[in-house]
Amino acid sequence: MFLEKIRSGESGVLIYGITPPKAETSSERIAEIAEKTINRLIPIDIDALVVYDVQDESARTTEERPFPFLTALDPFKFASGYLGALNIPKIIYRPAGKFSADELSAWLEELNQNNFYPVFVGVPSPDFPVKTNLPDAYKIWSKHSDTSVIGAVTIPERHEVLKDEDVRMLDKMNCGVSYFISQCVFNIDYAKQVINDLTNTCTKKDIKFPTVIFTLTACGSQKTLHFMEWLGIHVPDELKEELKTSANILEKSVKVCLDIAAELTAYCAERKIPFGFNIESVAIRKEEIEASIYMTNEIGQMLKDKGIRK
Repeated sequence: MFLEKIRSGESGVLIYGITPPKAETSSERIAEIAEKTINRLIPIDIDALVVYDVQDESARTTEERPFPFLTALDPFKFASGYLGALNIPKIIYRPAGKFSADELSAWLEELNQNNFYPVFVGVPSPDFPVKTNLPDAYKIWSKHSDTSVIGAVTIPERHEVLKDEDVRMLDKMNCGVSYFISQCVFNIDYAKQVINDLTNTCTKKDIKFPTVIFTLTACGSQKTLHFMEWLGIHVPDELKEELKTSANILEKSVKVCLDIAAELTAYCAERKIPFGFNIESVAIRKEEIEASIYMTNEIGQMLKDKGIRK
């Protein structure tokens, strides 16, 4: 069970991440999408399903968005209303700052009733009017701490610039956060540096290390690659060139992700750090969705072969 694995600090956690359908999608089409999602995921050995909250982040950069922003369904409503047949825990993202304390409290009650788990994320842009700050949001959640766990996001790229991601993570751990899901990893050195610095911080303060779940996603086109960079994901120049000049960018990116998974597994296992992987499937192309399923199975088997995942 996901809850027990996080609480016990067990490594090898494997989750799968999706975005809800677009808000204008008909109820019939939403049901079709949900059925396909359920049928793909039922055969796969995963611990939980992440359902993202899709936000318009255009205000945080002057660069034009590669794909137009389309409002998506509320992730909780999609998970609770359409994915019930998928009998695994659901992890629901929510930008806490967009909601009042009463709204967050009511939402957390609903989550708890459904055995879902929250991940609070930041607001879309620095100047967005905040209704509830993150420390207060964590306090509201704390009434459910006996029956739930709460996660947060970690961004290796931010640590490369500000050198304080370990401090940010520690602040959230002090508020009750016990696991972190990273932004998509394509620069493995950035991910390792966060782990290294957080390890040093936790050792100095004699604090239990949280579970870090690394996000991996396949890239099926140069436009998708550009979009990932627009989102703030750093792709090293050499790797970017390899992907752009590859005869099959999707196949190449899958290999890269599997190599990253193997390297991070060795790095964390050597340091006895609890870790796992989140395989994202946020594309609509069938080939990319199938690639994400393949990656999930391969990484799951790799973790089992190494005796990390039971």
